[in-house]
Amino acid sequence: MPQIQLTPSQRKEYRAAAHHLDPVVMVGNDGLTDNVKREVDAALNAHGLIKVRVFSDDRVAREGVFQALANELNAAPIQHIGKLLVLWRPKLEKERSVDEDRMAGPRDFKVLKYSKRAGQRPEVKTLRVLGNQRLTAGGNVKRAKPKPQVSMKKRSQT
Repeated sequence: MPQIQLTPSQRKEYRAAAHHLDPVVMVGNDGLTDNVKREVDAALNAHGLIKVRVFSDDRVAREGVFQALANELNAAPIQHIGKLLVLWRPKLEKERSVDEDRMAGPRDFKVLKYSKRAGQRPEVKTLRVLGNQRLTAGGNVKRAKPKPQVSMKKRSQT
């Protein structure tokens, strides 16, 4: 697969975006194995822009690893500085499933109720909060207020 070609301005933007990133894949003494390629591919699918650290002291070998990863994984080589390699590949858009449109389910919270008498342990209660409820600062569960119905006539006047 051919690698992605970028303009110098695009490459500059990706270098700037990768500045704060930490390496997600480390290439050890065994070099570029199938497992390393699989991990780099998974990281590119998940993040799009990644850093790879190569522990080899040979600059020519690091350059070969950089070009091999870019060619075999259809990625754009962004930067090779020292032992760090920066690669970019556009992230794939995931298809939305039917379940992703649902609202969040019930959540469980642990609430501490302190005793008025000194020296007693606080009581730990587990409360289940549903999607239309909220937990107050005092540890009570309240229902969300329903939105008031506004007529079409009032909506058109504002």
